[in-house]
Amino acid sequence: MLSPLRLVEALPDACANLWDMTVGPGVADMSRAPTSIIDEGPQRTVHRYRPTRLAYRHAPVLLVPPLAAPASCFDLRRSCSLSQHLLALGYPTYLVDYGPISFSDRQLGLEHWVDDVIPNAVDAVSDDANGLPVQLVGWCLGGIMSLLAVAGNDMPVRSISLVASPFDFAKVRTMAPIRRLAEVTGGRLVTGLYSALGGAPAPLVSLGFQLTALDKRITKPLTLLRNLDNRDLLAHIEAVDDYMAHMLAYPGRTFAQLYHRFFRINDLADGRVDLSDRCIDLADVDVPTLVVAGTNDVLAPAEAVVAVEPLLTGAPEVRVEREPGGHLGVLTGRGARNHTWRHLDEFLGAHDVAPAVVEQAAASRPREHVAA
Repeated sequence: MLSPLRLVEALPDACANLWDMTVGPGVADMSRAPTSIIDEGPQRTVHRYRPTRLAYRHAPVLLVPPLAAPASCFDLRRSCSLSQHLLALGYPTYLVDYGPISFSDRQLGLEHWVDDVIPNAVDAVSDDANGLPVQLVGWCLGGIMSLLAVAGNDMPVRSISLVASPFDFAKVRTMAPIRRLAEVTGGRLVTGLYSALGGAPAPLVSLGFQLTALDKRITKPLTLLRNLDNRDLLAHIEAVDDYMAHMLAYPGRTFAQLYHRFFRINDLADGRVDLSDRCIDLADVDVPTLVVAGTNDVLAPAEAVVAVEPLLTGAPEVRVEREPGGHLGVLTGRGARNHTWRHLDEFLGAHDVAPAVVEQAAASRPREHVAA
């Protein structure tokens, strides 16, 4: 309970925030960092964040989002934007965007992203950076796909960082009812649904994400009322709501693979998964790996995320960190700068290329490319 003096002090801010939230422009600055497109392909648009620097100080970083989630997860809002944070540190920062998924994409499976989209995006980034190796940063399914891509393909990757990427789905408690339903029905109920719809439509994906935080949805009006003078908190709630409202669809075949192989039989827990006509083994990952788990994550509990550590027997280094935050919050929450981003900064710096190599690549960069 606020004291009378505190109530009087908070009233002007609360009134201004309430005005902006209702009849004004909102309280969150969600203007996106400008980018230039460097490569395009099926379900693949690779962006380079601007402005570029005359002399890059680091190897390039490629941000890999999950399927069905807007790529703006890495640029949620000003002051909570990982892409802008990396740019400020001097990293040439890139993003691969899959774009909207339609009914015509229903035959696309995980191998499309693991063997085509991500390897081509990595090659495009390396070419754009004059041959420098790439440091990958993936969130959720983006981290899983990135790790499978590194294990199954020869790519110029120097390191990989995974944030909130689950590998042991038996430890995802929110999936337990789905697994029990699948056992009773033999998986036919969900199979019939995604087959008829051609995948998981965007409204259902958005609803699913919201249901995982049902308690917060119920108490949200009270949270807003109690914090009307806290503009930063209100801005973050507004940005997250906007993000959740723009979820995308899963292609039918990809959703089938996630449902049957990951959720039902937990195929990824042993580090091996069959995609198309081959088996990908996570033991083949041969680059340093950072794993960050959110201690408050219900979609990817910390136990499910850190389960990948013993599977990476071929990696020269596996660094595991547990930090506060939910599924999105551990990546780009209000406290991520002092937790997840700190570990990411240290890891990227520890596995960067030599400054002389960066300078040589920057010196050979075409002048018109730098001016862009």
